[in-house]
Amino acid sequence: MTSLVFDLADEDATAALAATVAGWLRGGDVLALRGDLGAGKTAFCRALIRHLADNPEEEVPSPTFTLVQQYDHLSPPLWHFDLYRLTDPAEVVELGWEEAVQDCALVEWPDRLGRLLPADRLDIDINITGPTSRRAVLTGRGRWEGRLAGMA
Repeated sequence: MTSLVFDLADEDATAALAATVAGWLRGGDVLALRGDLGAGKTAFCRALIRHLADNPEEEVPSPTFTLVQQYDHLSPPLWHFDLYRLTDPAEVVELGWEEAVQDCALVEWPDRLGRLLPADRLDIDINITGPTSRRAVLTGRGRWEGRLAGMA
């Protein structure tokens, strides 16, 4: 298993890491973001989407209440899921999960997917280390393992 560790001093450092990861994305990728409430999962996703859109003003609402936001205009097309309120993994299928994993999916609270969580994915664990600082651990699983090893 290949992991990379990044110490992030502030939200700008988180945005820079998100821009780097955005450059690695390919169609069919799944990014699984874990971390406590307030750790910066949504900030990471927002920065990644804005980087792909090449627009720092891109409207990127949190999918906390809608559960999913779709970005068809990006390349690859991207789906941003926040599964915190999901009560049954089967609910994600109704949200377009099968189509999303053909495009590109960012998933906050991925453990709510149960068996639907793909083996091929990039796990991004964000941990709070201080008032503004975070530590991000990126772990490649499946085909991501080799890709991540090449980035080290």
